[in-house]
Amino acid sequence: MSQDIVQNEAAKQPEPALPPPADVIEDASGITLYADLPGVPRDRLDIRVEGDQLCIEGEMQLPMKEGLEGTHAEITLPRYRRVFNLSRELDSEKITAELRDGVLTLRIPKAEHAQPRRISVQAA
Repeated sequence: MSQDIVQNEAAKQPEPALPPPADVIEDASGITLYADLPGVPRDRLDIRVEGDQLCIEGEMQLPMKEGLEGTHAEITLPRYRRVFNLSRELDSEKITAELRDGVLTLRIPKAEHAQPRRISVQAA
């Protein structure tokens, strides 16, 4: 019985992964996150929101021509993983994502209640 528990816990442990470098830029309407994911195709990229966490996972896929074999690798882990805590001011339902040239761009707008708004003043 205790052996089953150990095996189940080991199955839940994520595979080792590299944290991709990321830049986060905030403006009045939300944030833009740029993450470097070289070699990750769109079909091997997983972006999800769980509670107040944004999780980015990707697996590199570097095609080799038939008959060639790699002899040196600078990066030995083929997976990327990074988790970000999201502020309650952000609207995780409206996240947009684009992957181009190995750079993932996520746009996360501020929630309506957190958006700056103008208050009109009426003359008395």
